[in-house]
Amino acid sequence: MTATGLRSGDVAAMAGVNPQTLRYYERRGLLAEPERSNGGHRLYDEQAVTVLRVIKAAQRLGFTLEEVAELLEVGRHRHGLATPGLQERATAKIAEVDARIADLTAIRATLTAAVAAGCDDLAACASIACCPIPFTDMSKETRHD
Repeated sequence: MTATGLRSGDVAAMAGVNPQTLRYYERRGLLAEPERSNGGHRLYDEQAVTVLRVIKAAQRLGFTLEEVAELLEVGRHRHGLATPGLQERATAKIAEVDARIADLTAIRATLTAAVAAGCDDLAACASIACCPIPFTDMSKETRHD
């Protein structure tokens, strides 16, 4: 009996990843270990392509590989687990994204003000009271006393 399936290169191309990614995801437990051909080649089923696409889409949405692994595990064994599913994790991810947007908006406003004020020398600007870059506030935020 010979095993049939898609070879690593085919799966990788279909999912838009490189073959090393397949092996990495197998080691991390994100992707099931495939069958092997008589010649020792990995043979994947079509579901592997779907799983890879789901992983990549979740990463683009800001989920870490660990979070993706947990979501995949919850999906496989949904009943009986007290682990948060996609709804709860997506809601938390939205809050993270909103916080990053707020931070980036504040950064953009400060940089825009620095450009408008003609700030061209960082050290000179820092010593002027009207400098729009909040050097003193920033140093307080990063202090680890």
